[in-house]
Amino acid sequence: MGGSGQAANLPTWGDNRRSRVGLLGGSFNPGHRWHQAIARRALRELRLDQVWLMVSPGNPLKAGREMASFATRLATARQLADGRHVVATDLEARLGTRYTVDTLARLKARFPHVRFVWLMGADGLVTLPRWKHWRQLVHAVPLAVFPRPGQNVAALGGLAAHYLARWRVPARQAARLATLSPPAWAFLPGVQNSISATAIRQRGGFDATTDQPTTPQVI
Repeated sequence: MGGSGQAANLPTWGDNRRSRVGLLGGSFNPGHRWHQAIARRALRELRLDQVWLMVSPGNPLKAGREMASFATRLATARQLADGRHVVATDLEARLGTRYTVDTLARLKARFPHVRFVWLMGADGLVTLPRWKHWRQLVHAVPLAVFPRPGQNVAALGGLAAHYLARWRVPARQAARLATLSPPAWAFLPGVQNSISATAIRQRGGFDATTDQPTTPQVI
């Protein structure tokens, strides 16, 4: 995988496509192999048609933390995409939304026949109660949670997991998520990747296709 990862087929105003789509949102500061691994696994285990790598124009929880330009971050996400099954997109910027709950509302309105699943790491489940209207969010879309080193115990024992406990789907049935009415979620145990965007930045930049330090691109 790798190459253009362009998203010309994701119109701002939506369309009537009928498909199962995983949404992997984030800062992508930078995009890295964990994002790609999760996209590939989600396609396979959740039986999705596509995964959209949705690069946030600005994460409210990460404001001011060595945030690269939007164009630079989008470029690293595109290195991880194939433009067909895994698509890197600036759709959230075009929608003009700042919070995930608002992005989901727009996406569901503009792609009314798409069955979305929100993809996130265990670290995201830990911080989920800090997200705007997070309870409304989990009632809007099913969640698939993937393990992250050092985060799984806190995630599964945290506020969000306790709130969602009654709606948890066994990992062996995760392929059903896209067909279920939310709330619905699954934790998918498996190989854990310790790659860190912070560590990548501290190494002086990143080429998402090689996992090697590079000279930071100035845009």
